Amino acid sequence: MTESAQTVANWARNITYTAKEFHRPDTFDGLRALVAGSAKVRVLGSGHSFNRIADPGGDGVLVSIAGLPPVTDVDSAARTVRVAGGVRYAELARTLHAHGLALPNMASLPHISVAGSVATGTHGSGVGNGPLAAAVREVELVTADGSTVSIGRGDARFDGAVTSLGALGVVTALTLDLEPSYEVEQHLFTELPLAGLDYEAVAASAYSVSLFTDWRDPGFRQVWVKRRTDQAPVHFPWAVPATEALHPVPGMPAVNCTEQFGVPGPWHERLPHFRAEFTPSSGEELQSEYLLPRSTAVDALCAIDDIRSTVAGVLQTCEVRTVAADPQWLSPAHGRDSVALHFTWVEDTAAVLPVVRRVEEALEAFDPRPHWGKVFTVPSAVLRGRYTRLADFRALAETLDPTGKFTNAFVRDAFGE
Repeated sequence: MTESAQTVANWARNITYTAKEFHRPDTFDGLRALVAGSAKVRVLGSGHSFNRIADPGGDGVLVSIAGLPPVTDVDSAARTVRVAGGVRYAELARTLHAHGLALPNMASLPHISVAGSVATGTHGSGVGNGPLAAAVREVELVTADGSTVSIGRGDARFDGAVTSLGALGVVTALTLDLEPSYEVEQHLFTELPLAGLDYEAVAASAYSVSLFTDWRDPGFRQVWVKRRTDQAPVHFPWAVPATEALHPVPGMPAVNCTEQFGVPGPWHERLPHFRAEFTPSSGEELQSEYLLPRSTAVDALCAIDDIRSTVAGVLQTCEVRTVAADPQWLSPAHGRDSVALHFTWVEDTAAVLPVVRRVEEALEAFDPRPHWGKVFTVPSAVLRGRYTRLADFRALAETLDPTGKFTNAFVRDAFGE
């Protein structure tokens, strides 16, 4: 299928793409021919990015791989799955669970594509859980001339090839490590104070922990504690148990959130915050996120608390999560255990951008790395200084894509010419 990309928008509808054409090939050979015959190519993924990371510009083509066969080949003996890049986590999870297998973690939304998620450093939460890319053991790419390349763990290029921002080629499949299926309970607590917060203890109290606040008052209105039933019971003395089902955004109905009140359920029905059968609304929010060293968590939260009156005016909710260190060269969690501060803003770019800049100023001392798919204004020269393996990534990109077919304005700005 070919159409004008200028009718295609992202999930939030704050971006309309400027590419001259939009293609959705339905065969692998069709994709290879399209890539080989195009001067500029970017891949859309599930569209859950809030900036122009996917836009090839007016002289390029925008490609969706969602029309390719949704391959999901499970190897139960090896505990791996080879999955097509366009498959979404909700679909993958159901298949894995039917085989008695599981992923170690999921993001808050199960509706995002596997390839797009790992390419941008997307993550869930948990002191022992790395980004979603941590499960990848091999990535398969269609490169600039239409040929295919597989890069597996152990290859010197691997740590640059997974969280790659789409700058190396079109990711057609990934092989992921799995584990036996498990169940999770979700316990919610309310009114966790910021004053005296022992963040390390709170974050380590369960398999996955998320703190939520709207910054209208100090502290956290909600804490979502996700316990694997094969691990120790939850002991959370710092806040009181919730007495009603909650949505992360105050005032929103909780009917579309995953089961709460400690009811055990399959991993894929508890680790995300939202049910797979519920499609989140689009066009009603913007998002920003920053990953900082986990050791700075309390100081960083206090820095935001100092400007909370500014933040609260355009904020729907702020989520605080933990991410284990990742070796991927472009991962926002590269080389350091991280705390992630995620901001869900109102849908008003003009009002939000000045507040984003104010947040970045408040966090500057903590060396924040923004999520690649969110709204941020960190100057490119500053951003480049926060990635110690950037030169290695540039060299890898020049090898696999010598003419810069998969670059765009976003990538050039982020990496330098």
